[in-house]
Parts: sequence; structure tokens; C-alpha cells
Amino acid sequence: MKAIRLHAFGPAENLLYEEVPDPVPLDGMALVEVEAAGVHLVDTMIRAGTTGGSPIPVPELPTIPGREVAGRVSAVGPDVSSSWVGKRVVVHLGMVPGGYAERAVAKVESLYEIPDHVDAAQAVAAIGTGRTTAGILSQARLTADDVVLVTAAAGGIGSYLIQAGRNIGATVIGLAGGPAKVELVRSLGAHYAIDYNDPGWAAGLKAELGDREVSVLLDGVGGANGQQAFELLGRGGRLLMFGWSGGGAIEFTDEDLAARGLTAGWALGAKLTARLRTLETAALDETTSGRWKALTTTFPLSEAAAAHRALEERATTGKVVLLT
Repeated sequence: MKAIRLHAFGPAENLLYEEVPDPVPLDGMALVEVEAAGVHLVDTMIRAGTTGGSPIPVPELPTIPGREVAGRVSAVGPDVSSSWVGKRVVVHLGMVPGGYAERAVAKVESLYEIPDHVDAAQAVAAIGTGRTTAGILSQARLTADDVVLVTAAAGGIGSYLIQAGRNIGATVIGLAGGPAKVELVRSLGAHYAIDYNDPGWAAGLKAELGDREVSVLLDGVGGANGQQAFELLGRGGRLLMFGWSGGGAIEFTDEDLAARGLTAGWALGAKLTARLRTLETAALDETTSGRWKALTTTFPLSEAAAAHRALEERATTGKVVLLT
């Protein structure tokens, strides 16, 4: 089979499209003919030789990256029911890589059957990015009365958050970089779609809101734009952080929180890992029902290096997916 292998840590060009032996499903495992494989920002960090703070270990080399796949089961291990053969499934491989390939093995207990109307790219987005979003939302506890500000709203998590807030009936504000991404955010149902490249975006948004204040800030960006978004958070507001791709986490003190009656927390880590199966089920339910539709940027499997470069350069929207 064909797969992407990494023989040395370094730039995206180190991801090589090669012929490799087919994996063999052992006890408790299934062999999946991969239709789509998810690409995560953490994949780019691991490729460079670091974990970026992720609990995922740096692998031994050579390695086949990737931990999210969707496709059809073609074989099972000796102790697994043959009823799985032929089923369309999606699975998160966990700590064990191997997704950037035409075939991958996975634990049967981790598989989810998916209906034919859900395409593989949507399923892959749900099993990884979707489950994280479900975890963030379980902590945010949005209501129809909220005014929700989402940074990086054209990204994988951000685009889901926009749809979830809209579905609940909240007033939703999405930040994105550039006119094309702003239009995408608007198409997802955001009441306000703001270009953070405009240096006056925060003042303009405050003027548009008038007497209303932001009650919830969902931030995966940090940096200067995250800081400006924090200053827009009204009295009694809630801040949930899940990243700082913009250059560092939002900075605040206990005095800042006390003066405005704010609550702040980190949405990832142990709060999610103890209930991943529940969160995956929730995200797949939202996807299967059509309430969530992932934005995706797709590349052929053979162009995994280009996918990594585009992700690092913020030239993608939504979830990045490799198609076989």
C-alpha cells in the first residue's frame, strides 16, 4: 500500500509518499480501507520533533503520522466478529499513529459505524475536532441569552462553535482573517463576522453591539486579537481558552477577574480525556443529524507535505483532510 512516512524530524518536505507493507489486524483489531485521514496542528509539531505541549509522545522513526481515519472495514483480527467487515466506520487511533495511509489498523472497541450519507471527510472532522468542540461546549453551557465571541471562527473548532451557538439561539460573533474567511463565517450563521486584520475591529464591534456586551469568549488564538477580545468581555462574562495560535495565551490577573466578575478556565486536558467516548458520540450525532457541517480543506494523500505547509501558514479553512 501507499503511505506517508517520516524518516527524520524536520520540515514538511520530510513527509515522503512511499510503498509500505500492509498492516495486519491482530486480536481486537480491524483493518480499515482509508477514505479520509485527518491532519491536526499537533501533527505538524510532531513532524518537527516536538510535542507542542501535547500528551502525544514523539514517535520512534520511521513513522506513519495521523490519528483520525474513516473508511470501510476489509478484515478483522482472529477474535473479532466478521460482521464488522464491509461496514463504513470512523475511528480515532489514540496515541498510536498510522492514519496517513491507504490502510490502517484500529481497535474494534474504538470504531463507530457511520451512515452512507455522511462523507468520510465530515466523519474524520467530527471524531477529532468535533469531540474537542463538544467538550468545550459542555463547559461553556451556552444559552439563547448569550452573546458569544469566537476567535479563529473559520478554523475547525471555531466553525463548529459558530454553528452550535447559532443552533442554541445565542447571538454569535466570529473573528476570521481576510474577506474570504469572513464570508465563510457569515455563511455558517454568525450574526457578526469580523475581519481581525482590521486594526479597528474591536472598537467597531463594540459600537455595533451598542448596549449589549459579550457574555462568553471562546478563544483558541490568544495573542493580540485574543487580548482585545478579552477586553470586550462584559461584567459576569465567561472565558474558555483552548489554544494560543496567535502567539501566547490571553494575559489577565485575579484582580482583572474580580473587578469584572469574570470566570476563566482552560477547556482541554483532563476535562476531556476522561470522557472521550461520550464526546465523540455527541459530535458524530450532531454531524449525522446535519446540525453540524465541518468546513474542510482537502488534499490527496500524496500531498501531505503541502497540507502541512498550508496548515502552518494558516492558508486553510476548517479541518484539513487527506483523501486516498
